[in-house]
Amino acid sequence: MTSASPLPPELNPPLRTLLGPGPSTVHPRVYQSMMAPILGHLDPDFLKIMDETKDLLRAAFRTQNEHTIAVSGTGSAGMEACVANLIEPGDRAVVCINGYFGERIAEMASRYGAEVVRVEAEWGSIIEPEAVEAALKAGRTKIVAIVHAETSTGILQPLSDIVRLVHAHDALLVLDSVTSLAGCELAVDDWDIDATYSATQKCLSAPPGLAPVTLGPRASAALAARETKVRSWYLDMTLLDNYWGGKRAYHHTAPISMVYALREALRLAMEEGLEARIARHRRNGEALWAGLQAMGLALHAPESYRLPVLTTVRIPEGIDDLKVRRALLYQHSIEIGGGLGPLAGKVWRIGLMGHSSLAENVLAVLQALEQQLAAQGFRLEKGSGVAAADRVLGS
Repeated sequence: MTSASPLPPELNPPLRTLLGPGPSTVHPRVYQSMMAPILGHLDPDFLKIMDETKDLLRAAFRTQNEHTIAVSGTGSAGMEACVANLIEPGDRAVVCINGYFGERIAEMASRYGAEVVRVEAEWGSIIEPEAVEAALKAGRTKIVAIVHAETSTGILQPLSDIVRLVHAHDALLVLDSVTSLAGCELAVDDWDIDATYSATQKCLSAPPGLAPVTLGPRASAALAARETKVRSWYLDMTLLDNYWGGKRAYHHTAPISMVYALREALRLAMEEGLEARIARHRRNGEALWAGLQAMGLALHAPESYRLPVLTTVRIPEGIDDLKVRRALLYQHSIEIGGGLGPLAGKVWRIGLMGHSSLAENVLAVLQALEQQLAAQGFRLEKGSGVAAADRVLGS
């Protein structure tokens, strides 16, 4: 910008109802927390806030893991932190791929020198334990990575049989819980998960910018036993742990306001109670499913594995995907997501995560969709979706 160029106007973004794959709507109390005074990143009062945040993260993950911190970066930074710290060149990594984010894990593992073995399923299907077992039997494996809640497909992956198989073959289970933490059932210790990472902007409803990560005893032992340095200095969990606990050694300037935001988002989750919060997400998800199906729309994921916090709905024949999403955004101020990869142009992705998972949002998006589908000639009974959802919400 030159001295003669006019300044842009004062920032004034529109108010949206965020019902896409993320971010979700930020709770007012989380916004308020971010207005608190900035402290130095080694100020004793800020270190106390960090300790409180760690304790709250352990409660949310349902773990006692010492190595539980928030990595400065988005959920992808959490993903890369787990890969970078647990993979050494030549290690064999079995990566389960049934959507976009499994592909991302495979790409990261490859860049860190792993021999990547892909276990694949269709985008809309679960990963079967038998396929993982076959991959484990084919060679000594360091990690098996899998996505719990695949945002690109709307699938919630069953884990118990796969975790058992992974440990029977002396491998580590790395779990992507970006979209499941604080919205779906997740119990790190009880489920014996070795490493998992998440993000602040999904079911926690804080702004994007931090990635909760927890390493269990096996993963921590593997990190301590490395023969080579972690290739990423910034994401080296040993260095990060020295800042988040222990020595309190300077590593980087933490995003102070984002830590405030995460702390308050976690407080909100604990106040509500995890079980009640998960039940709320389930009830609103089921209401959305009922409404969409009553309108004559087909859901992409089978009901038995359907993700309640993110629904994939097939776009009817002859309906203009982008036209509908733009109308929702500009006429109704509602954001929903389009499909990724092989599902691009074939599905819409409707998120009901955290503070966005409200009964009024379910009814609003159904009413808006009905209006826009009818405008494109899709035949449906007026009010059918809202009525069906209302019955679920009122039951």
